[in-house]
Amino acid sequence: MAQIPTPPTEPNDSPDTYVGLDADSAERLARDRGWSTVRSLPPGTVVTMEYRVGRINFEVSDGRVRRAWKG
Repeated sequence: MAQIPTPPTEPNDSPDTYVGLDADSAERLARDRGWSTVRSLPPGTVVTMEYRVGRINFEVSDGRVRRAWKG
């Protein structure tokens, strides 16, 4: 029988710490902290709701992170 895969660990990091940062700095910081996928989106972008371990999402307006969430 095949083993059940172990999902990767997620950084112990709060998305709230990125709000207000400029988008480039936030992306570099997120990668340095271990996020495998960093996704920057303009406000109102339609995204799928599937949760991806290791992904952080940034809503970016005027070059600044306005909102951040995991998955």
